[in-house]
Amino acid sequence: MDRQPTVEPIKTVTNGEKSLQHTHTFGSVRHRHEHTKEIILIPRPSQDPNDPLNWSQRKKYYMATIICVAMFMCNFLAAGPTIAIVATAFDFFPAAPKEGPAAIGAAIAKTAYFFTTTALLQGVGTAFWMPFVNKYGRRPIYVLTYTIYLGTTIWLSLTTSYASFLAGRIVMGFAAGAAEAMAPVSIADVFFLHERGTIMALYTAALSCGVAGGSIISGLITINHPWRYIYYVSIALVGTVLFLALFTFPETIYNRSYSTDINEDQPATGKEPEASLKCVENNSEVALPKKKTYWQSLRLYSGVYTSETLWEQFLRSVVLIVLPAVLWGALVMSVTIGFIVAVTSNVAVAYEATYGFEPYQTGLCFFAAIIGSIIGIFMGGHTGDWVADFLTRRNGGIRHPEMRLPAVVVSLITTPLALILYGAGIEYKLHWMCPTIGIALSTNISLVYTIDVYRPIAGEITVTSMAWKSLFGFLLSFYTNPWIDKVGYISAYGTMAAIAFFVLALSAPLYIFGHRINSASWKWRIVKYVLWNKDREVGE
Repeated sequence: MDRQPTVEPIKTVTNGEKSLQHTHTFGSVRHRHEHTKEIILIPRPSQDPNDPLNWSQRKKYYMATIICVAMFMCNFLAAGPTIAIVATAFDFFPAAPKEGPAAIGAAIAKTAYFFTTTALLQGVGTAFWMPFVNKYGRRPIYVLTYTIYLGTTIWLSLTTSYASFLAGRIVMGFAAGAAEAMAPVSIADVFFLHERGTIMALYTAALSCGVAGGSIISGLITINHPWRYIYYVSIALVGTVLFLALFTFPETIYNRSYSTDINEDQPATGKEPEASLKCVENNSEVALPKKKTYWQSLRLYSGVYTSETLWEQFLRSVVLIVLPAVLWGALVMSVTIGFIVAVTSNVAVAYEATYGFEPYQTGLCFFAAIIGSIIGIFMGGHTGDWVADFLTRRNGGIRHPEMRLPAVVVSLITTPLALILYGAGIEYKLHWMCPTIGIALSTNISLVYTIDVYRPIAGEITVTSMAWKSLFGFLLSFYTNPWIDKVGYISAYGTMAAIAFFVLALSAPLYIFGHRINSASWKWRIVKYVLWNKDREVGE
């Protein structure tokens, strides 16, 4: 990794009329001062008091907390009610228990569509929302989609029709997916490069804890109440998050089309960056804007942030998958999170058949996932930042995104081990702690690496990763149980473990050759559909 950053100009002819020159370093930056060895703030903050990079650490971490709570709730209703899938099936198909096992199985299979379609729309729906997020800002889409989310939660608590309930779950997934995809972009808006790994680990933990917390709370609710009380409780929780978003969550996107007269080697001292009180735009001095008032910061519409069309951004999300770094990141998201879907779609049936667990007892086992997620914040996020900084120091202060990848070794061990423990525990009827430990072990840092490489289009990167993850999880939710019935738990989950190991092990060649691979792939003809406008640049 001892190499200088490669800056390779790319010229692309658009419509045969104009030549656009894009200069890219694929995330390679000077991150520590050559002489003092102090961390350099990346991106460079402006002197504008409204720049999110200039917010206090307290405000930044509050924003991260709101984002993580929103992510928790997105998966709370997406997966949590699966604990009560049998009771839900009997409610919509009351004749099934009287008609025998075949009718019961058919009823449960139809009820499963409530959850599989939600999971699918959470990922695919991001492709619709993200162009609006990039063009009109994060805040209006957060508020709009969470309002829709609350509305569908109320809808689902009241409707008794199967078709209406299925439609409500589809709309809910479509809305919830927007917030899930916006979170990594909002984190990248607010936090510097050296802070991003830990905060992204918090985001990943919130997603996992949403599934686990939803399962635990849903299971506890069903001890003494009908399954619909899950949605009654969720109305209050989702409503609270929407209230906080409305009155405490300002816009995080910031137009960095101008630069400030600030030392580019400004060290991270924990204080506001030093700069002269002037802003330079088109080589002329302009007055700095005034700090927005509380109500001004909460405006739903704050302007247009890119001249790119919605179609250009949508097409970019589709084409990005051909780039090796993006493809690897999407595959890692698919196998680590997708295989969690394979576990959660089977866990209620497996624990009931193997250990005789009631739904609430199975839900309580997901405390293991919460503990594992908390550990993952330190092992995946903090460790990733530490490893990258250690390698940056050894490389004379030059930082490459690939320097995060050695931390993947944690996932390389825990993800296959988790799947093997779960499969072997159920297959051989081992103590219930064996498969429960398997539920706990999973973490990955692939998304933050890919965002580091292509930071200006972090939104489209997230959409591509989330969409592939959801498609993979959707397929697994249908085929996991038939696969297990055919080959058994140990064979099915052993195969998943081997696939996960192979995909994660690809981080080794990517660590060695990643920068060269990214530079070479940027010369491919299809990349003309990936190139972004100058107004998307963020200083990385």
